[in-house]
Amino acid sequence: MRRTAARHRRDRDRPLLVHRWRQAADRHLTPVQRSLLITWISFGVTFGSVRVITHGIRGGWLPWGNISAGGEHLHHYNIGIATLAGLGLIAVRGDERAVGHPAVAVAYGCGTALICDEFALLLDLQDVYWAKQGRLSVDVSFGVFSVLGAYLTAKPFWHEIGRVTRHHLVTAARGAATA
Repeated sequence: MRRTAARHRRDRDRPLLVHRWRQAADRHLTPVQRSLLITWISFGVTFGSVRVITHGIRGGWLPWGNISAGGEHLHHYNIGIATLAGLGLIAVRGDERAVGHPAVAVAYGCGTALICDEFALLLDLQDVYWAKQGRLSVDVSFGVFSVLGAYLTAKPFWHEIGRVTRHHLVTAARGAATA
């Protein structure tokens, strides 16, 4: 019984892994790097999510369908363009509080991903979204592009995250082994 109480006290006193990640971000990321990192991650998450959702709609395994207005299908690049236009307004206004805000970085990454996902449609002005030619290579390329951008934007931060996470897991495993 005493071992369990000591273990709970030790676990309670150890900082959470997320708290350690935040400390690493504070040590290794400038405000610009933080914004870029958030942008790249939101780009990757949005791009991947959109791919899953579109496949789910087309495959019929998601409970909703395409977005339409007045009987016309709205492609998700329309939402991306509207998002970037709104962000352009923020930039033009020069609102200092908004420019570096994480929500702006998230919106920029999301809007850009929505446009990039349908880039072939914008380029050819034909709905070739489901054409087999090159679709897989485009998906993989944008996925790799997103991960690589997020890594290169904050390389020292990611190395610190790896070190902190390894240390946290080893410490937790040692604590579990002695309990």
